[in-house]
Amino acid sequence: MNTAVQTNVPFKGNDRLLFGIIMGVIAFWLFAQTTLNIAPDMQKDLGIDDSLMNIAVAITGLFSGMFIVVMGGLADRIGRVRIVQLGFVFSIIGALMIALTPTGSMATPFLMVGRAIQGVSAACIMSASLALVKTYWEGAERQRAVSMWSIGSWGGSGLCALFGGLMAENFGWRSIFFACAVVSVIGMLMVRGTPESKVESSGGASHKLDLAGIISFMVTMVALQILVTQGNKLGWTSPLITTMAVVTLLAGGLFFWFEARASNAFVDFSLFKNPVFTGATISNFMLNGVAGMLIVSLQLMQLGGGVSAQQAGMLTLGYAIAIIAFIRVGEKLLQRFGSRKPMLWGSLITGLSIALLMPTHLMLGDYKILAIIAYSLFGVGLAFYATPSTDAALASLPASAAGSGSGIYKMASSLGGAFGVAISAAIFTALRVNNESIVWLEGVITFVGRQDNVNIREAAIVALGFNLFMVVCAIASIMLTIPKGKKA
Repeated sequence: MNTAVQTNVPFKGNDRLLFGIIMGVIAFWLFAQTTLNIAPDMQKDLGIDDSLMNIAVAITGLFSGMFIVVMGGLADRIGRVRIVQLGFVFSIIGALMIALTPTGSMATPFLMVGRAIQGVSAACIMSASLALVKTYWEGAERQRAVSMWSIGSWGGSGLCALFGGLMAENFGWRSIFFACAVVSVIGMLMVRGTPESKVESSGGASHKLDLAGIISFMVTMVALQILVTQGNKLGWTSPLITTMAVVTLLAGGLFFWFEARASNAFVDFSLFKNPVFTGATISNFMLNGVAGMLIVSLQLMQLGGGVSAQQAGMLTLGYAIAIIAFIRVGEKLLQRFGSRKPMLWGSLITGLSIALLMPTHLMLGDYKILAIIAYSLFGVGLAFYATPSTDAALASLPASAAGSGSGIYKMASSLGGAFGVAISAAIFTALRVNNESIVWLEGVITFVGRQDNVNIREAAIVALGFNLFMVVCAIASIMLTIPKGKKA
């Protein structure tokens, strides 16, 4: 079966399209991800339980991960511009639902549905926009476009804590989501009029959705998310959690069984035969997972140190500045050294930043100084890693698989962030609500200053240690799969 990327007219990517795409990217990373910092304010205002708020924080990344490959495949078939525009529509609807969430019994369903819709929006925009970058830009211009796209995603994630804290403190947390809707409208108008790009096929089979694979994958992810976030609260041997564990295993097994036999599998496992794509995707999953260190460290300072969301967000200013300032440095490192070295350097710097946040036994003033340094290094590390990793993954893909391949890569981003945040928050919440000290930390670390928050500080050490473990896994993946030197 012959396939080819088709556009209605010859077209070359321009800055209007690029910045329109970036509007959609920051609608997720800058606005939707503010919940990493403003979750305590939202929870208090809406009267939502800790564990449910943790789900609300992580559910956007989860739904993005569940749908991103599907939307990437649809973008290839029905048009990438159409899917980007659909993403803007979902972004507007989701943001307005969250902004208008009522207090009381309807708070949880409104918030959860709005956050889930934001996740579907991200799935549309992330996969289809990367495919448009691959289609409409070439050579050095493509690397520039990828860098700008990375500034929107990684830079947005860097600014989200600061932006969220400032907005919540001065205008209320709801204003963030009203602004998100406005930005999405602007992005939609900027992308409007772009010639369509899609894959035309001589056969009709490839246009059939892999419903069995999609449904089994969604059931697996939802069951696993409930298992991770509610296990400690409900009890690991409770009927619901036991059922979720069984459902996760059975649905996960069915997913792999369906995908191995489907001629139109929505996850093309053949792409993983390429070790460079595999290594970039696995390390991308792990390094996006360390977003969990943000929710842990920011809540540590708010719940344990008594600082406001704005004050905690201000400490992340170095993160925002560093990631935006050094994104293009990552591009230059890619051009000079290839993908492997900057990916490793970025991962090592990221690991160092997490290690600097782990001495929670210090006085708050000393810890704030460490946090400023740590967040700045976090931004440098991710900036070094971002463009080389994205380029390594995309450069190995054929044009006809640009949407689905980009979808798999971004699925790793979204699911990594969703489960990294969910697991980190679950560890932190489970240990801090227990007033007893962690046995293996007794006598090893002496906590100075206040003693009424030791359980919170101990919980943060363990949760941050989990994030450090993910960085180690990312480094191992890079060393085993990404070749040395420049690619041909």
